[in-house]
Amino acid sequence: MTSALRIVVADDEPDVRDYYCKILPRLGHSVVAAAATGDELITLCRAHRPDLVITDIKMPGLDGIDAAKQIYEEMSVPFILVSAYSDAKLIERAGADHIMAYLVKPIKQADLVPAISLAMRRFEQFEALRREASDVRQALEDRKVIERAKGVLMTELGLSEAEAFRRLQKTASSKNLKLIELAHLVLSMQTAPQKS
Repeated sequence: MTSALRIVVADDEPDVRDYYCKILPRLGHSVVAAAATGDELITLCRAHRPDLVITDIKMPGLDGIDAAKQIYEEMSVPFILVSAYSDAKLIERAGADHIMAYLVKPIKQADLVPAISLAMRRFEQFEALRREASDVRQALEDRKVIERAKGVLMTELGLSEAEAFRRLQKTASSKNLKLIELAHLVLSMQTAPQKS
């Protein structure tokens, strides 16, 4: 069972918005806002920062897929897309990272429970992978900086690679700094203009 979520819904049909506002609280969630257009959906998501968005695809102006894309660029939130159509082109467009489920109208309560649960579980996994990839990228960037700082010490102090690395480690430890922080300091001192 998924814990209580703050959900923004969007559909150009008032009766569908009313249905969500009635059924989602029965499932233990709260509908914090309901939009009739893609542009309104973007505005409401900015204002309410929901845990989940359930949106129709075909709406006046900006459609649900394009609105979802814009929202996801600003905030990390999962989407469930809803459509009266199971068109292959729509499904292909709906294959973006932040789209976690796709439902075809008419939607029944029995459809929403597993879709919400699956969307939230998939999104948690997706976010964990994204954080992990970001951590790996950061580690690689840090390593490059440390290597450059090590090179500076080797050149300026005539140290071997191992000695330069040990010097960085000891200094970082004695100054209660992370190795990357010290490496940045070494590089900034090297590039600072020398006073005559």
